Amino acid sequence: MPTQRKPNVQCFVKHSFEPSFAGDNQPRLLYISKIPPEQNAHPRVMHAHPDFIEIGLIYSGVSEYLLDHKKQYIRQGDLLIYNAGVVHDEVPTPDGGIGRYCIAVGGLHMPELRENALIPDSKGCVFPAGDSFTELYRLFEMMFQNLSTGAPQSETFCHHLMEAVLVKVLAIVNGTETPPAEEADVLCKRIKDYIDIHFAEPLTLQSIGETLRISPYYLSHVFKKETGYAPMQYLLRRRIGEAQTLLIMTDLPLSRIAEMVGYDTQSYFNLQFAKYVGMPPGKYRNFIVPDRKQKKTESPRKTGAPDE
Repeated sequence: MPTQRKPNVQCFVKHSFEPSFAGDNQPRLLYISKIPPEQNAHPRVMHAHPDFIEIGLIYSGVSEYLLDHKKQYIRQGDLLIYNAGVVHDEVPTPDGGIGRYCIAVGGLHMPELRENALIPDSKGCVFPAGDSFTELYRLFEMMFQNLSTGAPQSETFCHHLMEAVLVKVLAIVNGTETPPAEEADVLCKRIKDYIDIHFAEPLTLQSIGETLRISPYYLSHVFKKETGYAPMQYLLRRRIGEAQTLLIMTDLPLSRIAEMVGYDTQSYFNLQFAKYVGMPPGKYRNFIVPDRKQKKTESPRKTGAPDE
């Protein structure tokens, strides 16, 4: 009978190491969220964050996301990494979607990478956590519980937990290979990047094709094959996703938000927003950030449309 190895009672640090975050590279935890499957009835539509990264951990379910310019299935145990500026989209599934944690981190200056990028953009966004899932789940849950309950020194405690998450995530990513880019990927990303920059303008398939010097038919074919969306459908989702960001992160009046994302009238904006999110914009803002102090005055509306 083989002899069982006795567990260690004292473990020493055997290798020297340098701190991962020093000098100009000072990441800061901005928020953590825990989104249960039932909240997917009001999805976070196509959006990007210009000045921080997001790291998500899928703890239950299966769904389909648009990540940068490719539709991918994600499932329990997957780690999602969105560098600043990377567009991502949640697509609800008939069975109720997924459960996930999400943290936002700013102040990243990783060596040889652009500001607020944790990993090279070429690495992609989805990584199986594998054997590290349980550890990551505990770290995310501890952060969420401490910040949500307002435990003493919770911000400091969670800051160090966030650094532990980043180190673990980098170890996972460094163990994966970078997939080669294909010609269709390059073209699709070129189309997507143009729409992302000009989504608030009155774009048409014809105008996009003329600007990029691509046949509108071929442009539409390639884009839909890679992303799952027709270019104009992507444009609409991109507008609604940006509107969600403005509703969550600012106190701007609804009429101003409608104008900023490319709608001439607030009434049409309200209809489109409710179509994609499941509730009108004013109600959505109160649902997501109920404690936010709303401005008492609205700018003049073009149509006299109600907030809801």
